[in-house]
Amino acid sequence: MRIQTNTLCHTGLPEGVLDEIPFPSIQVARPSALLARCPIYEQTPMIKADALAANLGIGAIWLKDERARLNLGSFKALGAAYVIANMANERDNPVSETSLSGITFVTASAGNHGISVARGAQIFGAQAVVYISQTVPEEFAGRLASYGANVIREGADYEASMIAAANAAQDKGWTLLSDSSWDGYVELPHALMEGYLVLAEEAVHQIEVRPTHIFLQAGVGGMAGSIAAYFRKVWGCDPIIVVVEPEAAPALFESIAQKAPVDTTGPASNMGRLDCKTPSFIGLKGLARDANHAVLISDAEASSAQDRLAEVDCATSASGAAGVAGLIAAKEALELGPNTRALAIITEIAQA
Repeated sequence: MRIQTNTLCHTGLPEGVLDEIPFPSIQVARPSALLARCPIYEQTPMIKADALAANLGIGAIWLKDERARLNLGSFKALGAAYVIANMANERDNPVSETSLSGITFVTASAGNHGISVARGAQIFGAQAVVYISQTVPEEFAGRLASYGANVIREGADYEASMIAAANAAQDKGWTLLSDSSWDGYVELPHALMEGYLVLAEEAVHQIEVRPTHIFLQAGVGGMAGSIAAYFRKVWGCDPIIVVVEPEAAPALFESIAQKAPVDTTGPASNMGRLDCKTPSFIGLKGLARDANHAVLISDAEASSAQDRLAEVDCATSASGAAGVAGLIAAKEALELGPNTRALAIITEIAQA
């Protein structure tokens, strides 16, 4: 485990760095209103993990459980599918299964973002093309295909498949729907991150008391940046917010240290959904302002946390356990103990 204190917290990146990039949205009313019209929407549970807290000597641990979100198995169901539904709503009222007929969405995915794109497109009559790297398991490719996506393998890693998706969008006139953001590409990922606010709003109403510490796993930083911004809006400066990444993919960790976006390198991680070497510019801008600390965890630490969660009937993947892994790994450094009230997120199902 490596930990650094974010010296930019509460101030943000220096002037001249990402000035044209927006901060994450905190307008939860828009996605909440749209989801309220969805017949299968229901809040995901908040679990008070008493046994885990007692084992670690921590006052309380709450786990926001996203494993059943909209029957897609991940918090990502709140992202791309929300953007697609919003586009259908703007184009066709009332919406129907042909509202987006003729549109093709293209994206790259290392995990559940692709499923959210594929399912959203399927519901409203659009097409989905999902680029995946050579490291993505065939089982996941099959899941994407089951939602009607055209799955294309391209490149050795997530970054290579992102480039392929962006090139295809430009060459074929498709709509690029990425969960990352960069110079010149912010509108759709900004809206996508807004969908994640539903998770944060639910958590605020479900948790018994204000947490002292919040642990948020991150790949490109979309979820972490979005809900950290919302928690700051609601709870102010009091909670200590910790962003957790694989040590093999320290994109946000190094970018915060350098006070500017940094492309990183490293081996493949067992936290496949977090194995992203380049940060989302919107996510980075938000987390540079809102996160108190950045933590890097090893594959072994993620696997250990995965085992601990399985023991308390919260089975998830290594990526889904990464927030809890950060909590455990940083326990001594952050002096967590009987007065600690920690919040973490189980982001996906075990077989995702």
